[in-house]
Amino acid sequence: STSSSPAITAVRTLLNRTLRVVTNDNRVFLGTFVGTDQLLNLLLVNTEEFLLGPRLNAGGRYVGQIVIPWRMVKQVGA
Repeated sequence: STSSSPAITAVRTLLNRTLRVVTNDNRVFLGTFVGTDQLLNLLLVNTEEFLLGPRLNAGGRYVGQIVIPWRMVKQVGA
């Protein structure tokens, strides 16, 4: 068996869970976390996008599979 760092273990526990990702431009993505790439960008599938603030859209918009650049991520919650 191979040992993993606590950070790797923590990320693995999030696989296939629904994540709520808030970006710097006040968008919220709600989707299933399926991994990261080498640059640590987040990969979500079955994702909906919501806008916060004055551009609020309560219904959201289906965007499917997306990659969110790590530098755009403000907050992540499971």
